[in-house]
Amino acid sequence: MKALVTGVAGFVGHTLAKALLAQGHEVVGIDMVTDYYEVAIKERNLASIPTERFTFHRSDLNEVDLDALLEGVDWVFHQAGQPGVRMSWGRDFAVYIRQNIAATQCLLEAARRSSTLQRLVYASSSSVYGNAETYPTRETDRPQPVSPYGVTKLAAEHLCSLYASNFGVPTVSLRYFTVYGPGQRTDMAFTRFVRAAVLDEVISIFGTGEQIRDFTFIDDIVRANIAAATQPVASGSVFNVAGGTNISVNETLEILGSLAGHPLKVDYTDRVAGDVFRTGGSVEAIGEALGWRAEVDIHEGLTRHLAWGERTFGWSS
Repeated sequence: MKALVTGVAGFVGHTLAKALLAQGHEVVGIDMVTDYYEVAIKERNLASIPTERFTFHRSDLNEVDLDALLEGVDWVFHQAGQPGVRMSWGRDFAVYIRQNIAATQCLLEAARRSSTLQRLVYASSSSVYGNAETYPTRETDRPQPVSPYGVTKLAAEHLCSLYASNFGVPTVSLRYFTVYGPGQRTDMAFTRFVRAAVLDEVISIFGTGEQIRDFTFIDDIVRANIAAATQPVASGSVFNVAGGTNISVNETLEILGSLAGHPLKVDYTDRVAGDVFRTGGSVEAIGEALGWRAEVDIHEGLTRHLAWGERTFGWSS
């Protein structure tokens, strides 16, 4: 099979591309390689992808010839987008509109014209729920994002559903819950925590640390994407992809400190506008439809993440 992975230089994108290649598929990757975080990390991610059966395009989805890019493509994994809650306020919101909404619409239009496409898997986010009405949150619960970032992710998700219902584009949207693991961006919480643990630096926590998250390991996210592409499911479907952890940030720091063999240095700062207190997703629907469930628990996931951090940040126990 031939797959297109957008945002292929990113955390999920490059990990997914490597998994697809390992299964014998052909992969076309596209990424703008922006400087939202260190370009060197994205270049390193790209360099880690085997070159056999892999083709890379350094382009903007809003500008590239998408019909040519989708030629012969069976699966699209749409991982590209402008990340981050904190930066989505103010003038930068225009970037989020362009990269999260407009780019998705361009891709959906091209998908509508494709004669070979079997599935378009869109990387949505638990941010669409905001402060959810119930926990564990089901896909049928009302989305009410509390950040501009969440608004754009929900808008793009709605576009996927609209193109499915109106034009038969075979979309599936996956609402990721706090993805972590080896290769995570350096601006993300767990990599910041791991780096601080390895180098004995101070960890800055936004808020009290009592906020609860449903952490999902990267390998489980990749398996969910491949299941969504390969299993029969109704076009326009939306599924949570959640690890089932539901523990506080402070509790994860305790686990990480235990794994590192020393207490962590923590500094608490003001909470971020648009940051929710709790996330927790029901995975009943994705389990029934795709046979998916998380396989890596928080202890095992943090062990792997820390081992990667020790190699990456130059410290050995």
